[in-house]
Amino acid sequence: MTQKNYFLITGIVFLIVALVHLLRILQGWGIVIDEMAIPMWVSWAGLVIPGILAYYGLRLGLSRQ
Repeated sequence: MTQKNYFLITGIVFLIVALVHLLRILQGWGIVIDEMAIPMWVSWAGLVIPGILAYYGLRLGLSRQ
C-alpha cells in the first residue's frame, strides 16, 4: 500500500465517522449504552476531530504524486 492510498483510505474513514456524527446532531438521535445516555457534546467532538483528520488525510492523499 502506498502512502497516497493510505491517506485516501484513512481520510475517507474519518469523513464517514464525521458524517455519522453530523447526522446524529441533525436528527437528534439519542444513544444509550447500558442505561447511560451519551451526551450530544460527544457528537460535536466526534464531528470536529474526525473532520479535521479527514481534511488532512484527503488533502495529503490527493496532493501526492
